[in-house]
Amino acid sequence: MAEPTQPLLTDSNSSSPRSLDDTIESYIGSFGWAQFLQAALVSFSGVFDAQQTFISVFTDSEPTWHCTDSNSICHESISNICILPKTAWSWDYSPHVSVISEWGLQCAGSFVKGLPESSFFVGCLIGGLVLSTLADSSLGRKNMLFLSCLVMAISTMLTVFSPNIWVYAVLRFVNGFGRATIGTCALVLSTELVGKKWRGRVGIMSFFGFMLGFLSLPLMAYINRGSSWRILYVWTSIPTIIYCVLVRFFVCESPRWLFVRGRKEEAISILKRVASIPSTDVNIGGAISMSSSSLPFEEEEEKPNNVNIFTTMKVLVEKRWALKRLSAVMAIAFGIGLVYYGMPLALSNLDFNIYLSAAFNALMDLPANLITLFLVDKLKYEDRKPWGVTVGVRANLLLQRVFGF
Repeated sequence: MAEPTQPLLTDSNSSSPRSLDDTIESYIGSFGWAQFLQAALVSFSGVFDAQQTFISVFTDSEPTWHCTDSNSICHESISNICILPKTAWSWDYSPHVSVISEWGLQCAGSFVKGLPESSFFVGCLIGGLVLSTLADSSLGRKNMLFLSCLVMAISTMLTVFSPNIWVYAVLRFVNGFGRATIGTCALVLSTELVGKKWRGRVGIMSFFGFMLGFLSLPLMAYINRGSSWRILYVWTSIPTIIYCVLVRFFVCESPRWLFVRGRKEEAISILKRVASIPSTDVNIGGAISMSSSSLPFEEEEEKPNNVNIFTTMKVLVEKRWALKRLSAVMAIAFGIGLVYYGMPLALSNLDFNIYLSAAFNALMDLPANLITLFLVDKLKYEDRKPWGVTVGVRANLLLQRVFGF
């Protein structure tokens, strides 16, 4: 006869947990310092994600210019330098400050000028479709986050050596392809190790990271004003590589994913490591028992091991409420995305200081994030089924596949 399963923590006054959520809240606490550090480290990926999303605001902008001879046909009322001879005007800074001036694209069509940034978002779309299922299937959340950041870091570094606009656009496509799953992996990793009541607020941490990354760009660009646009890619790629090392050695894999994949010993080891860090908010009240190789998570073991886009679509079709919710979120996200990304990416077209414009756009996220932080738990939708969380995660993954974020 098989030995009876023992709980992760021995506590005669508590009943055995019925799910991984109950285990987290009962044995390692709803939210403690270990969980906070994990969530903070994972959410910091949003910094590098934002930098690569909006870096073209500075690298692909058209620099200012001036007339070289006041007696020539050039005068300040002329806004189109394409109608002027090249000897009548000159860039205010070195031509290397922007891809437009370095490769002489000032008179090129809008298609060529916007090709690198369009390639980036096309890469986000395709990367979301291709890479999203890997986080649920073979790689896991941690490895997927590591891979995404690594691809983004390497492609960013290679962008420094771009010889022309076409190679530059290809590398921007690879960059967008790699970063497509960063947001979802960070959200899942940061929230799956905390109690239910903290998930909403912990999930907002990645948005603060994204805001910080966007806010750091105008500062770096201002410090390097007059320098080559390639320097900005160097400045953003090196910290990303360092962050990849931190993710590889210090981020914990999702215990939920490990249990679903049958790797229970690894999941218990992670829970033990998290619970071993004392916290004033968590009363673990007992020693961790490692004599058992399994936990009574019937709910977790009933979930399918092979999760892909087809099983996700099947779940959405079966659960009509999830399909309706996803459709509404997709429609809202499409409209918000047009405004949210469209405004910053068009800052170079405004007759205003580009560094201040970018900083103000980034700071606009602060009140929105703070309001969401305090209202997310008061306005959240309560799932009435035990599979609600699973369907919600799959819905988020499908949303990412459609929009690439």
